[in-house]
Amino acid sequence: MVVWRNLFVLMICVYGTPFTASGGAKNPPNIVLLMCDDLGYGDTGFNGNATIHTPNLDRMAQLGVRLTNFHSGAAVCSPTRATCLTGRHHYRYGIWSANKGHLPKEEVTLAKMLKSLGYRTGHFGKWHLGTLSRRFSAKGEQRKPAVHYAPPWERDYDRSFVTESAVATWDPVTNERYRNNPYWDDGQIAHGNLAGCDSRVIMDRVLPFIEEACTIQQPFLAVVWFHAPHMPVVAGPKYLAMYPGKGEAAHYYGCITAMDEQVGRLQKRLDDLDIDNKTLIFFCSDNGPEGKNSNGVTAGVTNGLRGRKRSPYEGGVRVPAFAKWPGHIPAGRVVDVPLSTLDYMPTVQNIVGYKMPDSRPVDGDDILPILRGITDVRRPIAFRVGKTASLIDGRYKLVVRDYSGDDAELFDLKLDREESTSIATDRVDLVQRMTKLLESTEGSVRNSHAGGDYENEFVPSEPWVPLSNPERN
Repeated sequence: MVVWRNLFVLMICVYGTPFTASGGAKNPPNIVLLMCDDLGYGDTGFNGNATIHTPNLDRMAQLGVRLTNFHSGAAVCSPTRATCLTGRHHYRYGIWSANKGHLPKEEVTLAKMLKSLGYRTGHFGKWHLGTLSRRFSAKGEQRKPAVHYAPPWERDYDRSFVTESAVATWDPVTNERYRNNPYWDDGQIAHGNLAGCDSRVIMDRVLPFIEEACTIQQPFLAVVWFHAPHMPVVAGPKYLAMYPGKGEAAHYYGCITAMDEQVGRLQKRLDDLDIDNKTLIFFCSDNGPEGKNSNGVTAGVTNGLRGRKRSPYEGGVRVPAFAKWPGHIPAGRVVDVPLSTLDYMPTVQNIVGYKMPDSRPVDGDDILPILRGITDVRRPIAFRVGKTASLIDGRYKLVVRDYSGDDAELFDLKLDREESTSIATDRVDLVQRMTKLLESTEGSVRNSHAGGDYENEFVPSEPWVPLSNPERN
């Protein structure tokens, strides 16, 4: 008995505040989700980039846990963002691809969960989970703005400053992409303080939100989804000057450095408010880098991973990431266990001790034990990229176009991170097992899409897309 008690005391000293029996922290942390748009796996200093200056992100990664095998929920933006908030596969509620479907009100999201527990909730930057007006959309009438109207102010956020989709990363209001795509400030079109660096414009709204929450002693959720470095990629003069001789690529590098500067502002404010050790921060990208290759304003790199944005291979879905929670997650560690944006929701759910209202399937895992070095075990992670399905199970990755297994590709990511050589013919048993698991997952996902998870009648906004259908972009 004494041995077990001493072990418990040691774990508290090493890992921080103990957890209550219900699984919730005695002092629930603030939650900050930082995400870049189209940032490649190799586009940060903490992942080895020697060209792009990201000192603030690098410092945060050093103070937290660097996640070297972390995946976006999909290979394009909207689906990944949905997985961040719900912990559920994006096909369960019909967000097939970018600008497809919307976030249903029936979903239990991070914002809904935390608001019910007394958190102040805020969303800043890109939304991309539905239209922000019933009358118009950045994507025109084909986006069906009335059908897909699903703004953050009607999805459990107390504060929001958002755009429907991407805007230019510098002086966005002067760029063509701002047409029918304005900043919305708590449901009203924003005016004032919109010039210059888009990342700075966003952070100027984040910091007062945090300060106000601290003033009223209310824990907060701050979802901060930067536009950088999504096209139109534009950097201001100060940041272009940091990259002489780099040509058009200087805009790509510069807008990332400008974003990093705003992350530094955030960290300083957390320090000044003395809440850094009370704040859990996750950082990642929503998918791999834009473009067919690394060139000019699409200068993003994957650090040798196969594919880029829209690809089912690792270059499309493995992204730079870290987690930081001083005193609770040991600093300076590197975790190479496969993780995903699907894991945000169940991890936070366990930390705050929230009980789901029903038994709907959740696809992510509580990864806090992995972040703390207690285990390296997790469930397989399933992906859908158009007409391609894939599954990561430990060191292995399966990629299929149908469930026959005839054209399956199987990769050992530990020995072949570049996915250069399929071992499917050598491991037929593994291909069959993983294919059956993928097929079973699709059955569960299809049941969700048909409304099987909700008490009230649910009418999907988009028809089901079977695996054999052409990709819908």
